Amino acid sequence: MNWRRSSFCNSVSCLEVAQDETDVLVRDSKDPAATPQRYTRQEWLAFVLAVKAGEFDDLAGGPVV
Repeated sequence: MNWRRSSFCNSVSCLEVAQDETDVLVRDSKDPAATPQRYTRQEWLAFVLAVKAGEFDDLAGGPVV
């Protein structure tokens, strides 16, 4: 499985994502042996669109530039 992390991550504490035949998987890079969370592609798309729309900017301490 090809796990990817954001190019904005500059530490060992990052979220990583991968995909299998049906789902998008998310894991914590500090614990790669743990069971990843699974999301349908529709769930993942809804999340990505919300991030791009700025719906979670307040969780990052303000607008992400």
